Amino acid sequence: MKRAIFAIVGTVSGLILLLGFKTHPSPTANTAGALPVGPTVPADPSASATPTDGHGKQASAGPKTRTVSGDTIQTRFGPVQIQLTLTDGKITKVTALQLPSDRQRDVEIDNFAVPQLTQETLSAQSARIDSVSGATYTSDGYIRSLQSALDKA
Repeated sequence: MKRAIFAIVGTVSGLILLLGFKTHPSPTANTAGALPVGPTVPADPSASATPTDGHGKQASAGPKTRTVSGDTIQTRFGPVQIQLTLTDGKITKVTALQLPSDRQRDVEIDNFAVPQLTQETLSAQSARIDSVSGATYTSDGYIRSLQSALDKA
């Protein structure tokens, strides 16, 4: 009989603790609720502002720069669209034009995942990049939009 009472009291206590548990937002969360501005990565700092011909003389033609927007990919949580800046065929900047933002959690995921995806894109110079764990839908939309931008370029 005493065992049954202890089991019931323990179960009720555990249930109360579980239901009373409150999560806290991450310290990097955008608490203002504003939409995130598409993360950008500056152009390659090693690229010369004034192109030279290899002998220190200024080249006659500047680098060819193009900006291409990828398709808008509809994910489970909202649209994802990427814009690329290519200089002489090399990806120098990636901007997220659209990201899921209906819920605070969407913004948190975007703020966490998009900088990683952008950095991988600049390193790989292609859409063959890994998804970010915990941001599968955003990663998939990012990669698909990135590939469509590369196809257009």
